[in-house]
Amino acid sequence: MTVDQVVLNVASLTDTGLKRAANEDSLLTAAPVFLVADGMGGHEAGDRASAAVVAAFEPLRGTAVTIGDVRLALGRATAVVESIAAAHKQGAGSTVSGVALVEHEGLPHWLVFNVGDSRVYRHHANDLVQLTIDHSLGQEMVDAGELRPEDLATFAQRNIITRAIGAADSEADSWLLPVIDGERLLLCSDGLSGEVSDEAIRATLTMCGRPETAASALVRRALQAGGRDNVSVVVIDVVAGGLRAGRDDDTAGRLAVSVGTDSMLEGTTIPVRAR
Repeated sequence: MTVDQVVLNVASLTDTGLKRAANEDSLLTAAPVFLVADGMGGHEAGDRASAAVVAAFEPLRGTAVTIGDVRLALGRATAVVESIAAAHKQGAGSTVSGVALVEHEGLPHWLVFNVGDSRVYRHHANDLVQLTIDHSLGQEMVDAGELRPEDLATFAQRNIITRAIGAADSEADSWLLPVIDGERLLLCSDGLSGEVSDEAIRATLTMCGRPETAASALVRRALQAGGRDNVSVVVIDVVAGGLRAGRDDDTAGRLAVSVGTDSMLEGTTIPVRAR
């Protein structure tokens, strides 16, 4: 069982939303790499920052990707976004959430990574799990016991992020997860997760059969909820080539890995410097 044998159905969609004048999100669906980048810094700067992140990963299109390749791409993205930020008074930055198909111990795995509050979810057997951990003030307060998880959605400063590509702290978190037949991954900017609850996302992914139908329905729900931000989604279905669901279908046992080295530690998040 190799990465080349994995069969995917993929759909993506982005929308400016109802309140913003420009779309500062960028998407990449270039197998074996998929990502969502949410730019910051205002029109032009934010656009350029998220586009630079996508451009940094574009060379991985159609190649056999390794953990080291992702590390290098994050480094390229950081260098370019830092130069964009230096040229603008308000600065510039971008979140990124992504997955890459890699081989680990002879089996196809997802390398899941994120910087900021764009997210990766996994939907399987009608269950939804958020794979990434937001780098945000709200999440840090939850982790410190200063804010209840159920209050995070209404926390006034929930949009303040603590890490971003091009910012002083651009560390990425990353994990390895076996590819499972029948699973569905969702990558999204906070224009979705900030407007639509996890339960509504789960229900939409459960009810919608094809990835393009799910992508359209998710964006539509974000707009109906207010559409206060740009909203971008990538939906990935694993059709074949992964493990069969069963004992191996356990996201709690995923490996946290350092994108900077090939070391790995089970059950622990290892911060990595994206340089």
